[in-house]
Amino acid sequence: MDELSKAERQQAQFHKMTETPIAPLVIKLGIPTTISMLVTSIYNLADTFFIGQYGAGPRNVSAQVFNAASTSASGAVGVVFGLMAIIQAFGFMFGQGSGSISSRALGAKEVDKASKYSSTGFFAALLTGGLMTLLGLAFLDPLMRLLGSTETILPYARTYGFYILLAAPFMCSSCVLNNVLRFEGQAAFAMVGLTSGGILNIFGDWLLMSQFHMGIRGAGISTGVSQTVSFLLLLSMFLRGKTSGKISLRNVSKDFADLVLICKTGLPSLVRQGLTSISTMLLNDRAGMYGDAAVAAMSIVNRVCFFTFATALGIGQGFQPVCAFNYGAKKYGRVRKAFLFTFMVGEVFLGVVALIGVWFTEPLIRIFRNDPEVVRIGSLALMAQFIGQLFQPLSVCTNMLFQSVGKVGIATLMSMLRSGLFFLPVLLISSAAFGLTGIQCSQGIADMLTMIVAVPFVLRFLGEMKRLEEKS
Repeated sequence: MDELSKAERQQAQFHKMTETPIAPLVIKLGIPTTISMLVTSIYNLADTFFIGQYGAGPRNVSAQVFNAASTSASGAVGVVFGLMAIIQAFGFMFGQGSGSISSRALGAKEVDKASKYSSTGFFAALLTGGLMTLLGLAFLDPLMRLLGSTETILPYARTYGFYILLAAPFMCSSCVLNNVLRFEGQAAFAMVGLTSGGILNIFGDWLLMSQFHMGIRGAGISTGVSQTVSFLLLLSMFLRGKTSGKISLRNVSKDFADLVLICKTGLPSLVRQGLTSISTMLLNDRAGMYGDAAVAAMSIVNRVCFFTFATALGIGQGFQPVCAFNYGAKKYGRVRKAFLFTFMVGEVFLGVVALIGVWFTEPLIRIFRNDPEVVRIGSLALMAQFIGQLFQPLSVCTNMLFQSVGKVGIATLMSMLRSGLFFLPVLLISSAAFGLTGIQCSQGIADMLTMIVAVPFVLRFLGEMKRLEEKS
C-alpha cells in the first residue's frame, strides 16, 4: 500500500507539472518561494535595522562615539554579506545542479536517479560548508579585510562573521534542500523551512540586541541559530517521506562523474554568487575610500533592493521547476509559455516598484540609519538601483531558463555578466571618472548592459522551442 501510495503521489505530481495551465502553476509554485524570499529579505533587513540601532552595544559612551560605532557596525553587515555570498555560492551550485538534474529525471519518471543526485549534492554541500568553517575561522581577520573591511569596521565584521562561519555547513546544505524541494514542485515545503528560520532570526535580533544589549554579537548568534533551525526543518521534509526523491548516505553516487555533472550544471549559480561576493568586496573597497558612511549606505541600498527584487525572483524560481520538468518531459511549448509569463510578471512588478521607490529613497534609507551622510550617499544609489531593476527581469529569467534546461555554457555566461564582466569594469571606470557618484550608479548601468546581451540569446532559444513544439 505504501509503494502504491508513493507511485500515485509521483504520478499526481507528474500530471500537475505537465498538465496544469502555465500561469496558475508558475504562480502556485512561485508564491511559496516568494514568501520565503521575502521573509529571508526581511530578516536580512532586520539585521541591518537592529545593527544600525544597537550594533555598538549599550549606550555607555557619548552620542557621537555611539553613532560612529553604529555606522561602522552597519558597514560590517555589507562586509559579511560578501562572506555569506561565498557560502551560498557553493550551496547554490550543488543545489541548482542537483535540483535541475533531479527535476528532469522526475520528468522522465526516473525517481532513483533523482534521489542519487539529490543525496550527492546534499552531502557535498555539507562537507564544503564544514571546510569553509575551518578555513574561515583560521584566517578570520585576513578574510574580513579581503572582503573590504576598514580598520574601524573590522572588530564588528570579525564578531558577526565568526557566527556566520559556524553556521556555514547548515547554510550551504540548506541551499541544496531548498532547491531540490523547489525543483520537485514542493515549494510549499521549502517555504516552511525558510520562513520559520527567518521569523526566528527576526525575533532573535530583537531579543538579543534590543533587550539583552548584545550588539552585533547578538545579530550573529541569532543568524547562526536561525540557519541551523531552518536546515533541520528542511531536512525533516526528506526524512519524513514528503518528497519524491530521497536523501540518504546510501544514495550518494560512487561515480565521481556524477558529482562533476552536478557542479557543471550548477556552475552558473557558483559563478553568479561568487562574482556577487567579489563585487561586494570591490564595492566595499571603493566605497571605503569615502568613509564608513559610504560602506554602510551601499550595504543598506543592496539589502533594500534585494527585498524589492525578491518578489520577482520568487516568481522566477517558481518558473524553474516548471521549465526543467516540462523540458525533461519534452513539452517545449510549456517551457516557452512559462518563460514569457514569468518575464512579464517580473517586469510589471518591478516597474511599479521602481516608479514608487524613486520618490521615497531618503525615507527608506533613514529607516535603517538616520545618519545624514549615510542618507545622502544612499539616496542617489538607491534611486539608480531602482531604475536599474527595470532591466533585470529579462536577464534573470534568461539565466534561469538556460540553467534549468541544462544549457550550462550560456547560463554561465549570463551569470557572469551582471555581477562580473559588466559590473566590475563599470565600477572601476565610473569610480575613477566620477568618484562617489560613479560608485552609486554602477549597478544600474551593469543591469542595462546585461539585458542588452540577453536579448539575442533568449530570442533564438524561444524560436527553437517553437519549432520543436510544431514538430511534436
